[in-house]
Formats: sequence, structure tokens, C-alpha cells
Amino acid sequence: MKKGIIKKLSLVALGLVLISSLGACSKKEEAKTTEKTDNTVIVGLDNTFVPMGFLDENNELVGFDIDLAKEAFKRAGYTPKFENIEWSMKEQTLNNKNVDCLWNGYSITEERKEKVAYSKPYFDNRQIVVTMSTEPFKKISDLKDQPVGTQAGSTGLDAIESNKEFQNMIKDKQASTYDTYDKALRDLEVGRVKAIVGDEVLLKYYIKQRGEDKYTVLEGDLGSEQYGVGFRKDDNELREKVDKALDEMKADGTFDKIRSKWFK
Repeated sequence: MKKGIIKKLSLVALGLVLISSLGACSKKEEAKTTEKTDNTVIVGLDNTFVPMGFLDENNELVGFDIDLAKEAFKRAGYTPKFENIEWSMKEQTLNNKNVDCLWNGYSITEERKEKVAYSKPYFDNRQIVVTMSTEPFKKISDLKDQPVGTQAGSTGLDAIESNKEFQNMIKDKQASTYDTYDKALRDLEVGRVKAIVGDEVLLKYYIKQRGEDKYTVLEGDLGSEQYGVGFRKDDNELREKVDKALDEMKADGTFDKIRSKWFK
């Protein structure tokens, strides 16, 4: 009798396990369906990158790329959710699927093309060098043996490292790097570095807000580039929809309207 009871109890337990497993599978399938139909797109950015995407005095996220992304995703049928990320880890964050795209003054480079798929270029930029106006420097070559800073993981750093003549000329033959350009510019203002290399759109907007007479943009630049939106390489559908939306916005004047709001 005891063996019979044990056998029956074992069969009951097995049945419960099977029912539980089937239920779990059903929930997994349901979760997959929910994920596929979700129209939210998580946009990775550095929320200190003026005027592309940054927090204003009310702690609201604003900027050229923010307005552009909202309109483009609206036309493409998605709702964007913006998430501040560690910018030096941006490609890894994207490919780990923590965000769905990178849209924040994201320069197109050959090295990055190996890791991400880009939208069509939508904005031109240069890498310029800024110093305080109290310094004697007038052109880039005046920075011999001077400490220079830029943002970690930025094309400003790429520009320094790819221009060996400039890199070998500056102090320690390498730039000081910072989490954000905001921190780099603070060090410029207190004299810890004598120059900052960075995106023209960011640095010129920054010095205009702080007072153009306080800064000097040195003669020359360290290269031109274009901005694009970065996607995972297998996410062709999302990339193509954004390209289509940006083309439409340029054709109907919406793109120029947003640009004139941020770049007078």
C-alpha cells in the first residue's frame, strides 16, 4: 500500500511540474509577443551635450537632436524614451540591447561603422580647439607642451590620436579625458588644461552661452565629420524608418525649422 501511495503521489507531482512548465512556456511566448508589439524606442544619449541633447535650467531634456528624434519617431510610429548613458561605453550599451539607438551628436567614423549601422548623415561638424581668451594662443600650433583636454570616447579624442603631429606636440603626448565635455570645460576655465578639443556645434554653443569674449577659437581644425543615428546592425527596419522620416522632414521644411530653433 505504501508503495502504491508513493507511486500515485509521484505521478501527481509530475503532473504539476508539467502543468507549471507549460504555463511558463505560455508566459514566455506571451512576453515575446508583447516585446514585438511594443512601439517604445530607447534612445541612448549624453545629457550634457549642448545643444544636441541636454538638461536645461528646469532639469528638462531639450536640444536639437531631442526635437529631431521626437518628430522622426512620431512619423515612424514609435514613442522615444531617452536614457542618459556612459558615452564612452555607447556601442557596448547599444549592442547589449540596453538602448535601441544612439542619437546625440554621434559622429560617423570608420571604426564605429564596424560596430553599428548608421542612418544617413544629417548634420555636418568639425573638431575645433578652444582656449580662454586670457591665454596668448592664436592657432593650434601654439599649444606646444600645453595640457589639452577632451571627452573620453569622443571623436575629439579620435581627432587628437589620429593627428600624430598634434598629439606629439601637446603635454605628455596625450590629452586629459573627462566623462563629459562639461567637466572638461570647467577644468579649462580654472586653468587645469589650456585647451579643449571638441565638436564645433557643442563648443560654439557653450561659449556663446557663457560669453564669447571669454574664449578663443583657435585658427584651423582637426578634421570635419558628419552626425548620424547609430543602430544595431541587425535592426534594419528601425533604421530604414528613421531614414525615411528624416528625408520627409527635410523635404517638407520641418528639419530646417528645428535647426533654426537651435542654430541661429
